[in-house]
Amino acid sequence: MDETRHAIVQASKLPMSIIIIGVGNADFAAMEFLDGDASVLRSNTGEEAVRDIVQFVPFRDFRNAPKETLAKSVLAELPQQVTQYFKQRNLPPINSVPE
Repeated sequence: MDETRHAIVQASKLPMSIIIIGVGNADFAAMEFLDGDASVLRSNTGEEAVRDIVQFVPFRDFRNAPKETLAKSVLAELPQQVTQYFKQRNLPPINSVPE
């Protein structure tokens, strides 16, 4: 788990997101911890993630729901993650007004 936390903290500097879907009835506490919604994720050395790049969703919560509901939950944080990356690097949209 320490190596995973370290890798995610390092990846938080990159233009990427990690989406985890938990399948089955296992205890997903570790995945929820990696999700970092409750607090900033830190590596075992104490380095903080630059931004939250992990979205975890347990599939069992959507077992009887329409597929669209699962997709909406899985992708919920993605726009914020992309925007946050560009803002941190002072990269404004080239064309913010649709033609």
